Amino acid sequence: MTFVVGEDCINCKHTDCVEVCPVDCFYEGPNFLVIHPDECIDCALCEPECPVDAIFSEDELPEDQAVFLELNAELAEVWPGITEMTDGLPDSEEWAGKPNKLALLQR
Repeated sequence: MTFVVGEDCINCKHTDCVEVCPVDCFYEGPNFLVIHPDECIDCALCEPECPVDAIFSEDELPEDQAVFLELNAELAEVWPGITEMTDGLPDSEEWAGKPNKLALLQR
């Protein structure tokens, strides 16, 4: 099983989760983070660190975010890894909790 970064991360991209990951399985895109499913060890350390609650256990992924399981796997293969905490996006507070952000995902 793996953890999955969901829609709430789009345009927020906080990296508190990256700081606690013992296996460096996070990958960074322009406005979103993903978890590599083959590298995640299901330790659950990242989930409570996300300030916008965008990280889910695969078996608790909301039905309306099922597409993010595949997106995490796909984008982790092409985006660079991230191992240190950085600042979130400048307007992340404005985007926190807003629905329907999938169309805003920058690849």
